[in-house]
Amino acid sequence: MNKQILTTPEGETYPIVTGAGLLDTVGETLAAEMKPCRVMIVSDTNVAPLYLGRVQKSLADAGFSVYTHVVAAGEESKSVSTFGALLEAFCEAHMTRTDLAVALGGGVIGDLTGFAAGCYLRGIRFVQIPTTLLAAVDASVGGKTAVNLAHGKNLAGLFHQPIGVYCDVDTLKTLPAHEIADGGAEAIKHGVLDDPALFSIYETGDPASSYEEIIVRSVIYKSKIVMEDPTEKGVRKLLNFGHTPAHAIERLSDFGISHGHAVGIGIAMMSRAAVKRGILQKSELTRILHALERADLPTVCPYKAHEMAEIAALDKKAAGSGITVILPEMIGRCRMEKIALSDLEALFADGLEGQA
Repeated sequence: MNKQILTTPEGETYPIVTGAGLLDTVGETLAAEMKPCRVMIVSDTNVAPLYLGRVQKSLADAGFSVYTHVVAAGEESKSVSTFGALLEAFCEAHMTRTDLAVALGGGVIGDLTGFAAGCYLRGIRFVQIPTTLLAAVDASVGGKTAVNLAHGKNLAGLFHQPIGVYCDVDTLKTLPAHEIADGGAEAIKHGVLDDPALFSIYETGDPASSYEEIIVRSVIYKSKIVMEDPTEKGVRKLLNFGHTPAHAIERLSDFGISHGHAVGIGIAMMSRAAVKRGILQKSELTRILHALERADLPTVCPYKAHEMAEIAALDKKAAGSGITVILPEMIGRCRMEKIALSDLEALFADGLEGQA
């Protein structure tokens, strides 16, 4: 078991724990940190049949009064209507400011639960129990919470830090290959940003036998960034590498292309654009594309530059007439560049050039 400590902007700390068998001990762990209270476990229709009963029992055995709320699996549940229904469920359970929400699932559940917990009674505590590789390496850490609006992804949200993150690597055994690949995209992103050793697991190693190391290395890097820049005013923007095109790709596909797969395409695009602009060596691009392909991620974008630019201009990362994009300089180092929104189409065009 590995335990990292993240410090919040308010100077408080919370654990990020990675290991096997954590689902069955989470009640005991939380009972050692707080008085028994009401707990609302939020999950989805894929995860609940697998793990909800075990987490519910662990919490109940530790003295908590447990309620559950299960939503439909999929990106569609990151909606204003599902968010409102969860707030009403909190009310029906008579949740108070001393009670706790638990997000049991992937990134959708973490985002939805965290946003609802941050808004309900102007903020109640919540815990992340990610059950996907994507959520474990990225979405569960850092306090970003949100739902989607008709005009784009994650346009309504806030920063609300959990009081703990518990990554049970045993849950990864039930994931389909597509979801393992989704998590690989974010891990490869972290490797290209700052961790060549993490990148090498995907370039030449065996990710399937290294999930705990992948999660821990990702968490260490992301925690460092979040502590330095909790609300994305500066260096945390690096974590958006590949995401500006990815969010447009998700939207253009009506979310038929999953987040991780879209990020894989986005990383490939931004790497190609960096080569075209003399920022990245072509040999490094070859390595990045190879790692993505080994992780069963797509590297070819099915959409046109002008289509993506039109949507990306509405991205929450835009500021006035500009947006910060992330371009790799080498594996282990990337740069932030502020460009005009009007220049996005040309950047995306550079990222599409030369794809197979």
